[in-house]
Amino acid sequence: MTTLTTSPFNLPEHLAAKAAPRLVAADERHFAAIAETLDHTIDALSERLDAARRAPGRSGQAALDRDQEVRRLTARLRTLRRFGLDLCLGRMITAGGDGDEEALYVGRLGLTDRAGRRLLLDWRSPAAEPFFGATHADPMGLRSRRRYRWTRGRISDYWDEAFSPDGLEGLDGRLALDDESAFIASLGATRSRRMRDVLGTIQADQDAIIRAGSRGALVVDGGPGTGKTVVALHRAAYLLYSDPRLGHRRGGVLVVGPHRPYLDHVADVLPRLGEEGVQTCTLRDLVPEGSTARTEDDVVVARLKSSAAMVAAIEPAVRFYEKAPTEGLLVETEWSDVWVGAEDWAEAFAAPDPGTPHNEARDVIWESLLDVLVDKHEEEDSPADLVRRSLARNRDLARAFGRAWPVLDPGELVGDLWSVPAYLRLCAPWLAPEEVRALRRADAQSWTTADLPLLDAARQRLGDPEASRRRRRQEAAAAAERERMDDVVRDLIASDDTEMRVMSMLRGQDLQTALVDTTGTPDGGPDALAGPFAHIVVDEAQELTDAEWQMLLRRCPSRSMTVVGDRAQARRGFTESWEERLRRVGLAEVTIASLAINYRTPVEVMSEAEPVIRAALPDANVPTSVRSTGVPVVHGSRADLAATVDAWLADHAEGTACVIGDPTFEASSRVRSLTPALAKGLEFDLVVLVDPDDLGSGTAGAVDRYVAMTRATQRLVVLTSP
Repeated sequence: MTTLTTSPFNLPEHLAAKAAPRLVAADERHFAAIAETLDHTIDALSERLDAARRAPGRSGQAALDRDQEVRRLTARLRTLRRFGLDLCLGRMITAGGDGDEEALYVGRLGLTDRAGRRLLLDWRSPAAEPFFGATHADPMGLRSRRRYRWTRGRISDYWDEAFSPDGLEGLDGRLALDDESAFIASLGATRSRRMRDVLGTIQADQDAIIRAGSRGALVVDGGPGTGKTVVALHRAAYLLYSDPRLGHRRGGVLVVGPHRPYLDHVADVLPRLGEEGVQTCTLRDLVPEGSTARTEDDVVVARLKSSAAMVAAIEPAVRFYEKAPTEGLLVETEWSDVWVGAEDWAEAFAAPDPGTPHNEARDVIWESLLDVLVDKHEEEDSPADLVRRSLARNRDLARAFGRAWPVLDPGELVGDLWSVPAYLRLCAPWLAPEEVRALRRADAQSWTTADLPLLDAARQRLGDPEASRRRRRQEAAAAAERERMDDVVRDLIASDDTEMRVMSMLRGQDLQTALVDTTGTPDGGPDALAGPFAHIVVDEAQELTDAEWQMLLRRCPSRSMTVVGDRAQARRGFTESWEERLRRVGLAEVTIASLAINYRTPVEVMSEAEPVIRAALPDANVPTSVRSTGVPVVHGSRADLAATVDAWLADHAEGTACVIGDPTFEASSRVRSLTPALAKGLEFDLVVLVDPDDLGSGTAGAVDRYVAMTRATQRLVVLTSP
């Protein structure tokens, strides 16, 4: 039970003055009301969830609505049980229109007691916006703001900020005013493998981006430590709350990260915000071949396959196999022969709706062709159903159809481009002869990361090669079930000796259909990452090629995106503007939001990292650090690596470290060993960078060194070989 029996304040001895009744009594009364309401709410939600789960099985929209309700109730219950009182982020005191003050408490979720009194404002609601957005320049109607720090379910510290000092008469005695804000104070906390919970300390510049509208592509541009990822993930939760067009029924939200360690790092952020239905993945996850694809080492091949034009070559590659026969065919049946002319083929080939995947269109075309041919038998007075079966079994017709519209496999289609030069020249006529030769390879299906956008385009254009067979198995299973139910109904009617002959109602077609259970019929199920999605968040977006952007645009017809990145961290270089890059790949409406304050990396580290990136990119957008640790960057010998890590572990009972540049270093629970590419988006208390010059030259080498150095939140050690 959440019922409040002790004070929620558990301040350490050196903060005892902050526990004075005049400072916390109002909060304690409010938390008591929250505790009581939480107990009642959890009980009520549990009952509703049990009732929803016990509801009789349904189909169609009713089943979807039931599942959505179960998921919604489950997610809210999980959040309430997970947090308890620490659902509350803080409070703000506003000045009412009549001059009276009002204390409003902001939480992860909204909470109302049984009398209808609002105990917590949902952080995403318009009423809660001043809690995050108020500044001394624009108090947004606030007189003061209090932010809590929770440790194991109790408040271990809190910070008050006063706005408009002239309007604080009567409040001064109830505020614990600190020189340091809650946000700045929290920056020195140790890190873990999971991203820290920072919702309570979102800053005004970050909040403005989080609450921006969903229309078009919003670019969150900023250097290391500016909170780009924090903004993007909280924005996803905000949009799901505020924009009904982006709800799960409309496609929901997809978050695309640069690599698996990143996804592990941020895995807990959205669930902590009450959003558990958001899909997360890397670009590799979008296609089955991504799990084993190797990096493309050939610079020329990587460049050629990175273009959107190469992805567009998939369309003519598929159309090559979609040509209606121009020659006729005589098909024999048990009644008479029927001529299949070019016009018959053309009519059947025109039957699928535009956009129907190639393999899924086969059934439509085949059924249309049979319709055309059955119609030709009408004047012969032949039984249409028997004629249709005879035509469907005709091997000559089936072979001709198979040649005209074959089942295509995405891997084989793309592999043919790299193994059949004439086919590649047909589909990509702009390629020079030497480029065609460069793309040819002996093992056509030895996939690299550069192939993934083409494989994805082929899979989307072709559809599932097994779809037709699976659909026919489903239809056969459903037909068998209907036949079995017909036998049951006949037996029940025959044995019915009631006066009103109740069983005769089973002859009704609707009731018979309702009795057929098709839930157990074979079904491959939809690909959860195939989309479409209502909104996509893509982090480290500066690394995406034009071809890779097509993978995302294909899944986001709304073109509503949050694009997160730093042009100075692009390993392949990024000389154009965000607007130029995104409009070129297909995003017409682009808005830029910049973050310039580095909250993560201390001044001591940035002072050494900035010259590294400016040597390669003089105009790099290097953010300004807001804090100093007083700990200088240490330079030493590679031979000191083990001793450096061991000493840090001995001195720090908590926190995480990372060794970058030594793949032989053995990782542990608190010390990771990563490349600069896999460290992107992560942060560590200690970073040990080994032999930075070995990371390479040019832009890529400079970016790798810059990325590695700026992962440090407390201490950076640079070790070099003699």
